[in-house]
Amino acid sequence: MRPGGVRSFVLELARGPGGAYRGGERLCGRVLLEAAAPLRVRALEVAARGWAATHWLEGRSVGINAVSSDYAAAETYLRRRQLLLRDTGEITTLPPGRHEFPFSFQLPPTLVTSFEGKHGSVRYCIKATLHRPWVPARRTRKVFTVIEPVDINTPALLAPQAGAREKIARSWYSNRGLVSLSAKIDRKGYTPGEVIPVFAEIDNGTTRPVLPRAAVVQTQTFMARGARKQKRAVVASLSGEPVGPGRRALWQGRALRIPPVGPSILHCRVLHVDYALKVCVDIPGSSKLLLELPLVIGTIPLHPFGSRSSSVGSHASFLLDWGLGVLPERPEAPPEYSEVVADDEVAAAAAAVEQSPFPLLQNPNMSPEGPFFAYIQEFRYRPPPLYSEEDPNPPSEVVRPRCMTC
Repeated sequence: MRPGGVRSFVLELARGPGGAYRGGERLCGRVLLEAAAPLRVRALEVAARGWAATHWLEGRSVGINAVSSDYAAAETYLRRRQLLLRDTGEITTLPPGRHEFPFSFQLPPTLVTSFEGKHGSVRYCIKATLHRPWVPARRTRKVFTVIEPVDINTPALLAPQAGAREKIARSWYSNRGLVSLSAKIDRKGYTPGEVIPVFAEIDNGTTRPVLPRAAVVQTQTFMARGARKQKRAVVASLSGEPVGPGRRALWQGRALRIPPVGPSILHCRVLHVDYALKVCVDIPGSSKLLLELPLVIGTIPLHPFGSRSSSVGSHASFLLDWGLGVLPERPEAPPEYSEVVADDEVAAAAAAVEQSPFPLLQNPNMSPEGPFFAYIQEFRYRPPPLYSEEDPNPPSEVVRPRCMTC
């Protein structure tokens, strides 16, 4: 190694490689610089950046020529810069050995969750740059993850989701019967690892058996220059038993577990990540019957006792509609005062009041027979006045002359 060289130049974050951040937190770390000999430094800076970008190509034919259209868009969420060694025009000489430079950034209050897709991504990184005279700048880079919280304990995400579809199966211009499908789930928001109980009713009016299926589908939507590019993937699925001709099948809460997937991204202008529960019926010889229920994958799980703003009545009606519950029984009446307080405790309390140096005040005017309550009782039960077609308070015959200039 030549004299004055850098032995190591490393950037470390306080939370380590597996740590995740959220909007509003502080991003702390340090730059480790180890010099083999006296090192001349002009400046040392760190910069944090976060952005979302989309890009794809679309080709089309124009006559015998092929034309490609380039679509690209970007949005910046984070741009911070901090000087650890300021460039004052003078050269700073660092002695040989290990040097540590801490740094800290305040993240913006609102960020977008990190994401990697085929046609776009949301990335966050921090970069350190070492400037030395007459030597190319040396850089080191570290990527960090941001997970923006998505709370499913809100009324919109706790509301049940339901739908119904029907289809007439046709084959060679002849109707073979009607297939109907209705499905329902208890709420819209879930977190990875939870189980979605799927309630469905399949009515097969055709002459051939049909096969019901359900799946959780992730849809990635990339946007640029007014165009959209979508990519769909099935993240979890289940298949039911075939439903024979003229038969009806019920799903009483079929379990569909959500695997470890990223949360929904709904507030980005260049890309979206949406989820949906798709329940379909495969009809032989015809297109399938499809029913789609929207889902939101969050990061904050359901509270043990639910959200205060959630509707208990809607959940009870959901269970009753599908025959899975009964109304709660009427609560028991509260116990009598004598059952809670013993007679000896009442006698002891009365004796303490009699022996107290501050006796209770007795105001005769505040008794039910006093003048105060008599005034209230006087107008409490008085009947309304009798109806009369004649106005008891007619207007005066003397009419004020109207001013013509007003």
